[in-house]
Amino acid sequence: MLFLQTTTTAQQGFALDPLTIIMLVVLAAMIFFMFRSNKKRKAQAEDLQTKMVPGAEVMTNFGVFGELVAIDEERNEAHIEIAPGTVIRVHRQTLARVVDDHAEVTEAADDRTDDLGDADEPRDRA
Repeated sequence: MLFLQTTTTAQQGFALDPLTIIMLVVLAAMIFFMFRSNKKRKAQAEDLQTKMVPGAEVMTNFGVFGELVAIDEERNEAHIEIAPGTVIRVHRQTLARVVDDHAEVTEAADDRTDDLGDADEPRDRA
């Protein structure tokens, strides 16, 4: 009897129960989103590198704003002018972003509009 049961299950092959199918779908989705996020991150890094040219206004990871003077590829350094005549030397990977004046102006206007609220809405003046 035991021999008969093992031969019938062996003939059926690998049975896919619903739990196995769900686990495979979840695994496939995780892999898909992982590759997608890596692709986005790589595209953002390439976009940042194309904007990093001498004369661009940049911000470092530690919040220093300045104008990019030069990039030394061999030493992996960037020279930033933070004030007239004051140039600092930082590691190139500390350059966080290129500052876009137009984007900052529109973001500041949106923030002020949000802070004011609606005209019909009563304000708490306490």
